[in-house]
Amino acid sequence: MNPLRILIADDHPIVRAGLVGLLSTQEGFQVVGEASSGLEAVQMADALRPNVVLMDLRMPGMGGTAATRAIRSRFPEVQVLVLTTYDTDTEIVRAIEAGAIGYLLKDVPREELYKAIYASAHGESVLSPPVAARLLGRMRAPSDESLSTRELEVLSLVAKGLSNKEIARELKISEATVKTHLLHTFGKLGVDDRTAAVTVALERGILRLDS
Repeated sequence: MNPLRILIADDHPIVRAGLVGLLSTQEGFQVVGEASSGLEAVQMADALRPNVVLMDLRMPGMGGTAATRAIRSRFPEVQVLVLTTYDTDTEIVRAIEAGAIGYLLKDVPREELYKAIYASAHGESVLSPPVAARLLGRMRAPSDESLSTRELEVLSLVAKGLSNKEIARELKISEATVKTHLLHTFGKLGVDDRTAAVTVALERGILRLDS
């Protein structure tokens, strides 16, 4: 059988070197390339057509999520397996929605990593236990994505780049009230910060930047 062709995408040279050393010892694996950015990962996926891309998320320029989306849309036969240190709900959901077949944390035992790569190459979804637990918790948690009129007003102004102080002045409310609306919005959308709130609201069609 031909070995599984693996592309490693990570902006840390030591991490890449460690993964190359680890995977090169496993029969049936062949590391065909190393990318240090999301854009480079897309370009190398095009040139090398690996079976699996091990994708970090936070890299300079094009990040891992955007690179995953680009690879999956252009080269659907190439599977993307996220390997990262980040396990926030937002990061996980974005990566899965972008087309990643699996999501592992970098502290995964080597045998589990080997199994995950094999499974990914054969189209099987893989989630590390902490990630699976977070996703299940998110699915089971009470969900109310309907934002109030005022929360939408505040979020739309956040999307336009206004600070809390500027939003308070624009809507003629106190800055503390703005913060309260934002906290409620974060809770409803399952995010932790302003940027993520805007991104998720746009993705789900809750917020539209028509003007």
